[in-house]
Amino acid sequence: MFIVGTNYSAIIRPLQWLVVALIFLFFLRVIRAVFVEVRPAGPTRAQRRAERKADENEVRGRPRESRSSKQLHLEVIEPRQYEGTIYELDGEVTVGRSNGCAIPTTYDSYSSTVHARLYRSGGQIWVEDLGSTNGTFVNSERISQPSRLAKGDLLQIGATVFEVRR
Repeated sequence: MFIVGTNYSAIIRPLQWLVVALIFLFFLRVIRAVFVEVRPAGPTRAQRRAERKADENEVRGRPRESRSSKQLHLEVIEPRQYEGTIYELDGEVTVGRSNGCAIPTTYDSYSSTVHARLYRSGGQIWVEDLGSTNGTFVNSERISQPSRLAKGDLLQIGATVFEVRR
């Protein structure tokens, strides 16, 4: 009886190279994720556009922002470099690191991509955490269900603190 030998190296060698390539791609992905989290974020395109529009309004002699005196808005208190930035609460807005959010916190590594949602219901403003890792806080209390916001409330999303103002 004669046993025919099989050359497994023709099968094993390409599989070894495939595993090495997958490991290499995995490490590239990890390095990219670390780079994205660590690099400082500059102003987004939407923020630069809003600044240009505000500057144009000042040049034309119009007020910088035309808000209704009864309209609530969010003003950044922390971090200091963004202190005084005002966001209008018109309809439903999302807050998070994504540039698609109406209130982008791209500079805040503690906020989630889409961290929270603010919306109007019954003439009042409500905030809802969208399953964020670090939570959403209203007046230093973590919320687990939609909570109503009132003038003077402090809203913390990640490391960013907003104050609700008129």
